[in-house]
Amino acid sequence: MLRRPRFIEVHRLSGFPERSLDIDVIFDVMIHDLDIILAVDRSEIVGVEAIGVPVLTSKIDICNARVKFASGAIANITASRISRDKVRKVRFFQRDSYVSVDYAAQEIEAWRLHRRPGERPVIEGGPIAVTRDEPLRRELVDFVEAIQARRDPLVTGQDGVRALALATRVAEAVDRG
Repeated sequence: MLRRPRFIEVHRLSGFPERSLDIDVIFDVMIHDLDIILAVDRSEIVGVEAIGVPVLTSKIDICNARVKFASGAIANITASRISRDKVRKVRFFQRDSYVSVDYAAQEIEAWRLHRRPGERPVIEGGPIAVTRDEPLRRELVDFVEAIQARRDPLVTGQDGVRALALATRVAEAVDRG
């Protein structure tokens, strides 16, 4: 469904945790979304802007980052561990279509502009069937199967390094702000 997203919007918000308070929210939870956007757009990162605020700890508890890709795509990512509501959503906007993924509900919706000769275009789409499962379990199963089959896991060590490098750039952008 994703061909060439031009704008990616991510919200990963949750209440105050009792764990991982010794690191910024960037490296605790935002890094997962950075990994996802890097998998969707593999072009070079040409710009990173970010703002982060320590609210309840001495570390950054809420952060918003804007990542610009060489492809022209822009990703706007917000991560917070001080929200009242739990939100885990990513939205992809591309020419004539929109895809929304709700990780918490494990739901996907896709909408597309359908052009009809001689008539007004219509928007078509709706929910997409997905197999629901516990994400950590799926990750561990893939890792074990990769070892047994001597293949790369779905998310490789190189993918992790790229996400960590981008998370570091986000943190550095906050420090400059």
